[in-house]
Amino acid sequence: MKAKKTNPAIDKTLTKSTNQFPVVGIGASAGGLDAFKKLLKAIPENSGMAYVLVQHLDPRHESMLPELLQKVTNIPVMEIADDVKVQPDHIYIIPSNKMMIANDGKLELTPRPAKNKNERNLPIDLFFTSLAEVHQSHAIGVVLSGTATDGTLGLKAIKDHGGITFAQDEASAAYEGMPHSAAQAGVVDFILSPEKIPEKLLEVTRIINGNSHNADESSYAR
Repeated sequence: MKAKKTNPAIDKTLTKSTNQFPVVGIGASAGGLDAFKKLLKAIPENSGMAYVLVQHLDPRHESMLPELLQKVTNIPVMEIADDVKVQPDHIYIIPSNKMMIANDGKLELTPRPAKNKNERNLPIDLFFTSLAEVHQSHAIGVVLSGTATDGTLGLKAIKDHGGITFAQDEASAAYEGMPHSAAQAGVVDFILSPEKIPEKLLEVTRIINGNSHNADESSYAR
């Protein structure tokens, strides 16, 4: 089934995913490494969700994020290769110098456009918008520390498609610009410190799923 395009930056028709597990997009910019670490450290190994991290990275340098973040979690952390299938209980990280969209349960990479003084690259908005289109009510968006406004439009798209949205609380953010923008726009369901977000994620998804997974719930870490 084809999903309708709403973002002109996505120049292809997206296919909705048949996956029935949540996919959590997590965006950050300046100050994001510390926030990523705190959030990932709090994720239980068997949450049943996939996590996709999008950060503003220097396009000239290889990212060290996978190695740095694997030190704080036992969940597999991997840099995304083109067309990788999203699986629960995995953490995926965008490579440097790439943009990314979700499509049909996969992650697709495109080259980062050349810098244009008239148009900013907004990798978080791009990914979140595609995540909303493809994963619908199973899409979850999280905006962490960063300057400017990337992520706000993406969170709006996720909310518009029935998904859930989070932002880091400004007191714990090294740079509050991105979470502040999202909160001011009224597109955030929950505002929490990074280490509190995984617990709320589990709580909310359990409520949404009703009691259909009671047998599994006793194994979730709190």
